[in-house]
Amino acid sequence: MKQLIIHGDPGIRNGAIIRYGESEVVCFGINRNGEYHGPDRVQLWCTVGEEDEYEDYERRNYMPHFLDVDHVEAEDVEVIRPKADLAI
Repeated sequence: MKQLIIHGDPGIRNGAIIRYGESEVVCFGINRNGEYHGPDRVQLWCTVGEEDEYEDYERRNYMPHFLDVDHVEAEDVEVIRPKADLAI
């Protein structure tokens, strides 16, 4: 599990599957920063990981401050699935 900061908005939401560099990951949670104040364009701060790490994310079985951080431009993100399917 790691923190991924995306500079720009590639059009993803929670549950998205993305590929950047050599990694294909699931976005567990996304915080959108810079709408009104801050940088000149939006930043998405995503908690990402493998599908089998979702239970640890859901149960908060990790320390957010000690996650590795990657930075990537929105243009370098390949969107496999833009958002999760709704479960009713």
